[in-house]
Amino acid sequence: MRVSKVINLMSVRTFILLLVVIPATLSLRSAAQGGPPYYTNDPGTPGNLNWEINLGYMPFFYSNQSVSHVPDLDINFGVGDRIQLTYENAWLRVQNPSSGTRFGLGQSNPGVKWRFYDAGESGLNVSVFPQFFLNNPNDAVRRGITPTSQSFLLPFEFSRKFGPIDVDYEIGYQFAHKGPDGWITGLVIGHDFTPKLEADVEFYSQGTFHPSENQPTIDFGARYKIHSPVIFLFMAGRSFEPTRSNQSYFLGYFGFQFLLPPKSYK
Repeated sequence: MRVSKVINLMSVRTFILLLVVIPATLSLRSAAQGGPPYYTNDPGTPGNLNWEINLGYMPFFYSNQSVSHVPDLDINFGVGDRIQLTYENAWLRVQNPSSGTRFGLGQSNPGVKWRFYDAGESGLNVSVFPQFFLNNPNDAVRRGITPTSQSFLLPFEFSRKFGPIDVDYEIGYQFAHKGPDGWITGLVIGHDFTPKLEADVEFYSQGTFHPSENQPTIDFGARYKIHSPVIFLFMAGRSFEPTRSNQSYFLGYFGFQFLLPPKSYK
């Protein structure tokens, strides 16, 4: 059997294993730590008529180019206690030695999160978070800033608390138009060291089925409550695999979260 076929089979088996095992583990025993600055989302929502706005710089450095969100804007609005409306987009900077630096608007990312199971702050919480990734009516695709494919992502989020440790897990299937279908999976484990400081580690991977490719990463990050309603967000990491065109040697998030109105949050 060729090595490529072995890797493809391993990727599919890993996806199935994560789909079955992790949710079962969480159901046995997180206030969740997912969401910006991390790629993994959690079941949390802002609360009725509350806003959560994240503004950050997100660099991705590869062996042959770099892609940066300068900035990335993530806007969330609560409808009731369990529903969140989301819109995310970024102004992208793509640097390539052969073609110079290009700037353009990224894909629009609207979505709706629904936490359909809620066992309280320390109990199991589960949500579904369908999202679209849509190209805007500009020339970003032609200039190679955004992909030609557009997609629909259907992920599920799980969270539960294990004593002083918060655990958040997400897994999803991505249906693509003009491209291969894919998957995402992420795990965030964190702890509140002080009332103001939270630190976490994240294991995240995304990939496609045909052809079978994946981008596994690890990162470390923190949230620091500067003063209500402002929180400083930090994350830095890299790919688990050797650096190449689709495996980053550095990725990060540096920004701020604004919780509005301030009186709605501690």
